[in-house]
Amino acid sequence: MSTDTPSAADQLLLDHAHRHGLSVTEKNLEVWRSRRLLPGNIPGGGLGRGKGSTSSPAPESFDLVLGLARHAGRGKRPTDLALLLFDEGLPVPEPTARAAFMAAVDTISVHGDDEPDSDPDQRLDDLAAHIADAGPTVTLVPARARRIDEGIARLARAGGHTWPPAELASLDENPGPSPSTPKDAALAAAAAVITGSMSLEDIGDMLRAMNPTATANPLASLVETTRKDVPEVAGAVLTDDGHLALGPVRDARDHLRDLAATAPLEDLARAWRTAEGVRQWALDLCTRAEDELAAGQLGEAAREWQNCRYAMAGLALLSTLKERDWPPAQHALDTLLLLYQLREFQRLDHLVPGCQWHLLDTEGLMPLPTRELLQDLISRNAPRAGAGADEAPIDRQAGPWSS
Repeated sequence: MSTDTPSAADQLLLDHAHRHGLSVTEKNLEVWRSRRLLPGNIPGGGLGRGKGSTSSPAPESFDLVLGLARHAGRGKRPTDLALLLFDEGLPVPEPTARAAFMAAVDTISVHGDDEPDSDPDQRLDDLAAHIADAGPTVTLVPARARRIDEGIARLARAGGHTWPPAELASLDENPGPSPSTPKDAALAAAAAVITGSMSLEDIGDMLRAMNPTATANPLASLVETTRKDVPEVAGAVLTDDGHLALGPVRDARDHLRDLAATAPLEDLARAWRTAEGVRQWALDLCTRAEDELAAGQLGEAAREWQNCRYAMAGLALLSTLKERDWPPAQHALDTLLLLYQLREFQRLDHLVPGCQWHLLDTEGLMPLPTRELLQDLISRNAPRAGAGADEAPIDRQAGPWSS
């Protein structure tokens, strides 16, 4: 047992930081402890005869002090520091880490949050009026994605290929859709936050608006025709008024807060790494597609881009490009959304046995890092080699601009 006095215990941490070329003061230690980023020293036995008592730093304090010294600075919020420590796999106190994830959920704000007890229907009416008058709109297709879409279409047509691919028209059962305007999308998104649900029609409209150059959108069509095509599934997963609900109908932020409070830390860490992987995958695909466009040659990246734009992975592309900066709070929010998606798939697996989860492994349907996160589901009923799998909505070999 150490015979250091409490200040001497702190000196061990200060010396440890100094040996690693980092400057830390006793005031820093005091502040970090007050913000629950650093545990207090562990009391030991008394020295006797009024000489005080011993203490020693908690074992995890040595690594935490180095992490805090690297990341702390003017303007850094305690929640950001906690998430940066979490990102490095450092032993940030669990209550502090969970509080930081919950604080990330609080960054989602909706008009009328200051009157949470108002009648839900009245609140939706007020929200619609607010957005119609002068409220926010949603950027559905960021400029970078729009330039890539236009560049691929231009080169494909210049090469004499059919564009968009005619085959897609046969897969879309809604020949006269009405995609969302930016204000429509803003209202639908805000309503989804405060109700935790969205109608299939709104989802289909949003999907179409996110790929406005497509003459057909098979994924949107699949959503819109769920009740007709698979009524038994619709009955299990939709509310009485035909909305897709995120679990029990309530504010979606409450679902995310529950995850932040209860999900095992290893699950949060895995989803955190996956969210980072999805962002890097999206940015890399953008760069590769742009390189092909600059060279005037459509290749593997353009094919992958188009497969994604016609499927769910395209939503990750657009979401990434909307967030030019990616602060820790946004990383935490993306982590919770990704983990929620995984939990919803698991819930659906219990509600509707026999789901063809192996189709999630189709290129373009999900970002590659997300497919890796879902491997337990995907591999469960993957077709055996040579057994023949269901055809993917878009051929994974031929480019979608093929004639």
